[in-house]
Amino acid sequence: MTLSIRWKVTLGSLLAVICGLAVVGLLILQSFEQQEILQLRNMLEARANLVAYGLRPLLPAPPSVSGRISFHTIVRDLGNSASARITLIGADGTVLADSAVAEADLAVIENHLSRPEIQQAQSSGQGTDIRASHTTGERTMYHAIVMPMAAGNPPVFLRLGLPMTMLDQETAKLQRNLGIALGAAFLMAVLLSVWMARNITKPLSDMASVARRLATGDSTIRIHTHSRDEVGLLGDTLNQMTDQLRAKIDELSEDRAQLLAVLTSMVEGVLVLDYRGHVLQVNPALERMFGVSRTEARGRPCAEVFRHRHLMDLVADILRTRTNHEDEIVLAPTGRCLHIEASVAGGEHENEACAVLVFHDITELRRLEKIRKDFVANVSHELRTPLTSIKGYVEALLDGGKDDPATAVDFLSIILKQSDRLNLILEDLLELSKIESGSVSFKEDPLDLSNLIDRTLSMIKPMADKKGHQLRSRISGDLPLIAGDEGRLVQVLTNLLDNAVKYTPEKGTITVAVQVLPDPSHAQAIELTVTDTGMGIPEQDRPRVFERFYRVDKARSRELGGTGLGLAIVKHIVEGHGGQVWVEGNQPHGSRFVVHLPIRSTRESRLI
Repeated sequence: MTLSIRWKVTLGSLLAVICGLAVVGLLILQSFEQQEILQLRNMLEARANLVAYGLRPLLPAPPSVSGRISFHTIVRDLGNSASARITLIGADGTVLADSAVAEADLAVIENHLSRPEIQQAQSSGQGTDIRASHTTGERTMYHAIVMPMAAGNPPVFLRLGLPMTMLDQETAKLQRNLGIALGAAFLMAVLLSVWMARNITKPLSDMASVARRLATGDSTIRIHTHSRDEVGLLGDTLNQMTDQLRAKIDELSEDRAQLLAVLTSMVEGVLVLDYRGHVLQVNPALERMFGVSRTEARGRPCAEVFRHRHLMDLVADILRTRTNHEDEIVLAPTGRCLHIEASVAGGEHENEACAVLVFHDITELRRLEKIRKDFVANVSHELRTPLTSIKGYVEALLDGGKDDPATAVDFLSIILKQSDRLNLILEDLLELSKIESGSVSFKEDPLDLSNLIDRTLSMIKPMADKKGHQLRSRISGDLPLIAGDEGRLVQVLTNLLDNAVKYTPEKGTITVAVQVLPDPSHAQAIELTVTDTGMGIPEQDRPRVFERFYRVDKARSRELGGTGLGLAIVKHIVEGHGGQVWVEGNQPHGSRFVVHLPIRSTRESRLI
């Protein structure tokens, strides 16, 4: 079991106090006993000298057997007076008299010559010993001295014995009092230890609690200390560290938020790899490009996330050579073209950025480049065709065709026709260029689409009649006036009807319809449709029919005299009016061109 620091301090203090009190108690008892023994020894020595002084006149010589009776009585009386046991021992160890033993029992008392105090007195003149008496059984202090005898007689040993019952009683009383005192001291030590441990450890416990809350992310907590000692200094230091940590965390959080905002808002895809080729980070743009999830991609090998051979070869080359690279890849099946710029960050450990790949979606750029190339090729081809024809017929005229009037007239008619076609191409190119450059100003006059459609149909009717087409119109009766440029809208409708007439086989049907449509934004829009029963446009070609010089059937378009710019002009004019145009299939065959024009009540010029 793990003890808290408070209990460790408390138990440690108590253990030190207990050891100190035990040592103090033992020293006190030992000192008291030694002092009492010393006093008792001095008292016995003094009494022994007094008894010896009293007996010396009675012992001019060792007492005879007949005189022992009266001598024993004297020793007993002296013992009672001295409050001590007096024993008179001959030089051979025989007990001559003993105040604690009846005279009749003296004969059975063992020889005392081997007693320690007698041995000491024999060697040094006096001796002391403490032991249990063989006669009385009490713990007794003995003090023996030598009493010299006259006329060369052997000395006699005088021994006084004092029972240590009183000393033992005093010692026991002292032990009891000392136990009570030490117990009280122990209780006070317990209280002081608990109080001291609490005062010392409570700030530490508070700091530990604050540290735990800091670990959970609560950087607003503070340590409150009132002492100015080491604990207070530690609390102030931790508060300073907390403030610095909070400042660093706020700074890092702000930097991380800014970095995430940049990565999230980037239209370019970003891929960050470590030195092993594992994914560390991807941004939302890259998720959309490859259809992957950031949570699923992070921490996994790049080859498992992006299954693209060319990209994996590029990543392997970057990690191997540690050099910057640029390349392009094409994603299947969408056909999106991505330009990759790879930079080496230099990380050599796990979770450290080693390579950063930025993906630019250049699909639209490549599409525009293709359109530009196709436009240049188409313009060159469209201009070269009438020019080649004109040049050929001019050469034929110079070679002799001019000499035949009929042939010359035919050739000149063809040259004129090709010149008109060339002029028409150039006019459409100039018109489209002006519209795209924004130099054409569209008026916003109030227009009645019903009248505009009727006038346009009357203009197209002769051409339609030559092919036996039926022109129909379905115009809603509640059409409001719209704001637009009449001339440009006539041009839109004329181009759409002209294409319908040209690309619809004889005796077809061409329908113009107009109605009001509700707009999701609670505004209103006019829907104008031109529907034919012609050859139709394949679905894969419909998104491109509004590109310049794009033709579904190039040979048939040139045969019918189209320039390939009419629908491009239509698209720009409609968008210049704030509308939209697209083409749909007309079941069971034919095409349906749809134009949406917003209804605006203001009159102002729009520059596109």
